[in-house]
Amino acid sequence: MRILRAGDYKRMPWKNGGGETVEIAVSPDDAGLAGFDWRVSMATVATDGPFSIFPGIDRTLVILDGNGMVLDIEGSAPALLTTASDPLPFPADIPVAATLQDGAITDLNVMTRRDGLAHTLIRIDIHGGKSVPLTSSTCLLLCHRGALSFRHGYETGALGAGDALLIADAAGTALELDGEARCYLVSISTP
Repeated sequence: MRILRAGDYKRMPWKNGGGETVEIAVSPDDAGLAGFDWRVSMATVATDGPFSIFPGIDRTLVILDGNGMVLDIEGSAPALLTTASDPLPFPADIPVAATLQDGAITDLNVMTRRDGLAHTLIRIDIHGGKSVPLTSSTCLLLCHRGALSFRHGYETGALGAGDALLIADAAGTALELDGEARCYLVSISTP
């Protein structure tokens, strides 16, 4: 188990050069954009335009802040994403264009290599105590807003806004949370 502090995240340019990504976690550690097995990142989108193409990758996106954007995903009807929308999964190796609704947005992006991994992304609002079952081998909990304390087995700690908790060998365990926070849980598994 490892606490990842917001101030320590790696900043890097988008693959297509159109903006900047804040990398929360990646596997293997220090993998580049072409060599990761999985990756969790945030990005601020300030202009309309195309998404970067990642061959063989599946992606899920959720809006963290801002007034939303419409994603035009090849082969699908345009999808409006707002902070109230469920996370949207889609292939990262087909053309996708974003149109902002009213100003910049910040999104959370999860990507896994399709030939060996799968992932889910869910929103969890914490109001007091909550037990969250962990069903995948690798889990990452991002505390987007607020603050919380946690217990996983015999380990305890606290997360503030922007911090994350990365747990390996998590399947079949539970994460005990307490506080007031909006969180996102990433679960990564082998299909």
